[in-house]
Amino acid sequence: MLVACGMQRCHQEALKKNRVMLAKQLVLKELMEHMIEKDIITTEMMEVIQAKSGSFSQNVEFLNLLPKRGPNAFSAFCEALRETKQQHLEAVILKTTSSLSHGVARLEHCCGSNLPFPTSESCNSKRPRWIEPMEHSLDNGDGPSIPPVKYCTPEFYRDHRHLAYKLISEPRGLALILSNVHFNSEKDLEYRAGGDVDCASLDMLFKHLGYQVTVFHDQTAQEMQNALERFSKLPDHQDVDSCIVALLSHGVEGAVYGSDGKLLQLQEAFRLFDNANCPNLQNKPKMFFIQACRGDETDRGVDQRDGKEWSDSPGCEESDANKEENLKLRLPTCSDMICGYACLKGTAAMRNTKRGSWYIEALTSVFAEDSRDTHVADMLVKVNRQIKQREGYAPGTEFHRCKEMSEYCSTLCRDLYLFPGYLPGK
Repeated sequence: MLVACGMQRCHQEALKKNRVMLAKQLVLKELMEHMIEKDIITTEMMEVIQAKSGSFSQNVEFLNLLPKRGPNAFSAFCEALRETKQQHLEAVILKTTSSLSHGVARLEHCCGSNLPFPTSESCNSKRPRWIEPMEHSLDNGDGPSIPPVKYCTPEFYRDHRHLAYKLISEPRGLALILSNVHFNSEKDLEYRAGGDVDCASLDMLFKHLGYQVTVFHDQTAQEMQNALERFSKLPDHQDVDSCIVALLSHGVEGAVYGSDGKLLQLQEAFRLFDNANCPNLQNKPKMFFIQACRGDETDRGVDQRDGKEWSDSPGCEESDANKEENLKLRLPTCSDMICGYACLKGTAAMRNTKRGSWYIEALTSVFAEDSRDTHVADMLVKVNRQIKQREGYAPGTEFHRCKEMSEYCSTLCRDLYLFPGYLPGK
């Protein structure tokens, strides 16, 4: 079954049909403070909006962002309109929502109540009562496939250690997995079927790679924050060579959901592990893997033109190659991190209810096979390649032949080889 994230489709349509009116009439200044208080947008998002020139452009930026801020964004927006004495705008969009709902009721009368309703990975809003849930396996085959990790040879270690991060401690590092599959019934966040498969796959992979793994299930946003803070402050980080954090949940751009439907901001999580806040991990590689939606757009894909699959691109010119190093050693606040995301900004991540998410399945497969002789950045490129080639299989639904594209960002300063199975002197 494909599982995407965001507000209900009828609410998106209501905003779309009234977009010009809202862009002209909306008064944002006080309203955005209410939206921050309701945990819908962040102060950074408000600053991006305010950087636009003129109220119309600011309103357009806000309206572009709003549908991507989860299933509670629409009701919070309506409440904020009332709180800022803009009830006339709320009345217009609610009237549109009502007319759209009547259209659904007419469809029910004409077509009956046995229509399938597909889902995609993230924060699906509740299904209309007239639509029966129907699971669509997007790929043929059930159950997770967790291949054994292949070990690197002593020869490979000797040939590559000089340009790589030191990664020979036992354990290699500490790993933390926060996996949310059940959510507060008061929130429009559905059970993440297949999420337990992802968690089990990563748990086994990290252990086989030599990490000491801690797992927490179904944590509230505050509990997730607390777990990350405790983990970042563990004194044992001083004695190991790296760390891993994996967050598996519903999400929106820049944040993931706790089991209580509140958001944990990713930048706050990353900040806990920077050079200022986590000195025990200074100059050591820190890996983050985020399995969550970053919006609600389903990638429909495009047909490839005839010809070569890959186009040649010019190389990048190296600059400042001979710059003299500073004699006084000083670290940037954030360095030596790499973060893999299941999908691109604004898009939904896909999850098979039997085999788990596309991204985690590809990640475990590539890392198990290739970590013996490939560094992490190159392995994440291989993950991207596998995700690019994958395609949804759910005939008769909006998810048939849908696509996904993963990505990663990095501040690594050396090659990050995991050297699985290699222990000096053993």
